[in-house]
Amino acid sequence: MTTTTRTTTAPRPAPAGALNLARTTATAARVLRQLRHDPRTIALMILIPCVMLFLLRYVFDGSPRTFDNIGASLLGIFPLITMFLVTSIATLRERTSGTLERLLAMPLGKADLIAGYALAFGTLAVIQSALATGLALWFLGLDVTGSPWLLLLVALLDALLGTALGLFVSAFAASEFQAVQFMPAVIFPQLLLCGLFTPRDNMHPALEAISNVLPMSYAVDGMNEVLKHTDMTANFVRDALIVAGCALLVLGLGAATLRRRTA
Repeated sequence: MTTTTRTTTAPRPAPAGALNLARTTATAARVLRQLRHDPRTIALMILIPCVMLFLLRYVFDGSPRTFDNIGASLLGIFPLITMFLVTSIATLRERTSGTLERLLAMPLGKADLIAGYALAFGTLAVIQSALATGLALWFLGLDVTGSPWLLLLVALLDALLGTALGLFVSAFAASEFQAVQFMPAVIFPQLLLCGLFTPRDNMHPALEAISNVLPMSYAVDGMNEVLKHTDMTANFVRDALIVAGCALLVLGLGAATLRRRTA
């Protein structure tokens, strides 16, 4: 008589590169449910860019042309900044509370986690970008030559880039205060060198070279293409692809930083 012994093994985490649609959407749904109970965070993400554009319009009330010149660029920059700030803090809470630690012990791939977070915050980014673009064009009178849909596209790509950057830097912060401290290191240099305050070719050659590798520079360039040209230009396509590519690259780096802290 022989006896058969059965061994049970704990579920292993899915491979980092395996992306499963069901697991991704489940992660996104969980994040959105959590955000639903945090109305202040939702208000910060969705309303702050609109408030900033509203204030900017009436700061230049006596010079509407100035608002036209910089409003389109800021329409992309404001969502990037707010999504970076909120995403980095929200993801850091997940890390420090142990939620990510528990999720990584389940059969859930790193790519599923990152894609789920990106999908959840990206959903809010769509709403944010649509509201800010609609407010700027149809209420504040922002005058652009090109299609409003192209303007919305760049604003959305900028918001997604901010989401990706926030997910990435959250791995290097030990507290929410440290997450906020990453803004001067990650966002402010791009803000100064993106061409918002002066054309990039007027900068010192060294600074111009640095600006050429910063994604916010191409976000501003893309907005300026819509501001000046009636049709979609080759430069616009290049700028949009670079911003989208940078967002995907940073999301990949974010997946690489997801590690269990315990064995």
